[in-house]
Amino acid sequence: MTSTAPLPDAAPANWVDRHAPAWAQPWLKLGRFDRPTGIWLLMLPGWQAIALAGAMAGKAPSLRLLFLFSVGAALMRAAGCAFNDVVDKDFDAKVARTANRPIPAGQISVAQAWLFIAACCAISLAILLTLGTLAIWLGAGSLLLIAAYPFMKRITWWPQAWLGLTFNWGALLGYAAATGTLEAPAWLLYAGGFFWTLGYDTIYAIQDLEDDALAGVKSSARRLGAKAPRAIGMFYAAAAALAVFAALQGGLGLLFAPLAALYGAHLWLQATRVKVDEPRLALALFKSNTWAGLILFAALALGAVRI
Repeated sequence: MTSTAPLPDAAPANWVDRHAPAWAQPWLKLGRFDRPTGIWLLMLPGWQAIALAGAMAGKAPSLRLLFLFSVGAALMRAAGCAFNDVVDKDFDAKVARTANRPIPAGQISVAQAWLFIAACCAISLAILLTLGTLAIWLGAGSLLLIAAYPFMKRITWWPQAWLGLTFNWGALLGYAAATGTLEAPAWLLYAGGFFWTLGYDTIYAIQDLEDDALAGVKSSARRLGAKAPRAIGMFYAAAAALAVFAALQGGLGLLFAPLAALYGAHLWLQATRVKVDEPRLALALFKSNTWAGLILFAALALGAVRI
């Protein structure tokens, strides 16, 4: 008999377990729709780049692009999670936090998961084709990063770094969709997002330290050990500095500064609070990065105002 209890890293009162029909719950959990933090973290680099491009032109972010990136991020995150679960089905069965995911729990077959992946990718492709030539090529290039990610934990201690490259690709895609070009501010924002993800995903990996060691899964949290909090602080300092450099390079207005300072303070507080022996705290700190990303988005959008 398979379990239908909420997964450990999902909120106990998440909308899927409370409101979705029983037949739909395994599919929604396969796409992690019961855990929306990942959708936000994939979407926000694109939103930030759209805001940056708009601010450089003295305009508000394009609502059309913000909407398209929201839908695309939700679908591509769902496809990526399902692909990860197909690749990791044997590992997931050995880890307490992941053993009740739909594939290792026997609720969805591998063949069914592939159909789910194909459907999500098809709709995402339809969205991508509306974004312009450069954005289309960048979207196609992201597939290489997405496809390689599930294997990184087998071959490197730094799969979180690969996730940083992958999750923040939307910064380049968003800027290209908004402007048709790639300029220095976009690359600086992408680099800042890389270090942001390296920090928050190292925090996330703290949850699995013991299980990952038993399963032979590599992670930055395992590699850093007791040094993880200090390293996270360094990653976050780089993230905040590069975001400021992106704004300066883009000539944003002074209203960027107060919220940029708040973004840096948010990351600093996370780094000072994280502890390698407190996995519940690690999950809470990880989830708080939705707010961090929204703060930076708002800062970039306000940078359109010249005073």
